[in-house]
Amino acid sequence: MEEHLWTHIQHVKSKGPLVHNMTNYVVMNNTANALLAVGASPIMAHAKSEVSDMVALADASVINIGTLDEYWSESMLLAAETAQTLGKPWVLDPVGAGASPFRDKILRKLLDFNPTVIKGNASEIMALAQANQETTKGVDSTAESIEAIDAAIALATTYGALICISGTEDIITDTTQTVHIANGTPLMTKVTGMGCTASALIGAFIGIVEDKVEAVAAAMTLLGIAGELAEKQSEGPASLQLHLIDKLYALSEKEYYHYLKLSRS
Repeated sequence: MEEHLWTHIQHVKSKGPLVHNMTNYVVMNNTANALLAVGASPIMAHAKSEVSDMVALADASVINIGTLDEYWSESMLLAAETAQTLGKPWVLDPVGAGASPFRDKILRKLLDFNPTVIKGNASEIMALAQANQETTKGVDSTAESIEAIDAAIALATTYGALICISGTEDIITDTTQTVHIANGTPLMTKVTGMGCTASALIGAFIGIVEDKVEAVAAAMTLLGIAGELAEKQSEGPASLQLHLIDKLYALSEKEYYHYLKLSRS
């Protein structure tokens, strides 16, 4: 796997996949800039009158429920249904799963449309699998990634999705294989939307990379390594965000493989 990851990163840069984002308005600017930095093209659209057309146009869609409301939820369900009907890959980011009955109701409906990838922190993955409904603290995780493995496998088995648990260690599983990624820095948790950025990047990679496990691994390692290198130039969260975008754009193959921390089980 490792030898293919940089090829996938370059593939995204050369092909410029179009990624349709229905993401929360706290992070739209961050995620759009990150997608541009890696070579992808973002569309940020949630109007019901055009969402089906956007899904059809894009290489992949990302549905992030961070700032959920009644209107957005209808658009998201329509987008997910369209993606399933057209066979288009899509990412579900279940931000704040378990935090409210409304949020969980919409998530249950979204799951019926078989997301290609579900990416969330440990608490969100556990809540989504109804393994532990009391461990979500807003959009922050109160559990470690390894604690959500059983929940992830249950979700993967039920919905046929690839599960990515983000955290101090990122874990990717599809029930047949599990990938562990130890890249990143604690300072990234001080910048809003890092998890949302990861989901957006995953969208770019699954849109054009056939092996979805490798696609998600490439996206997560790219973001983690860029964060590590950005921290070396940063004085705090604000400058980390600035340097992170630069490293996503200018990361070299030598840097990537020097810092890569990936294992499989």
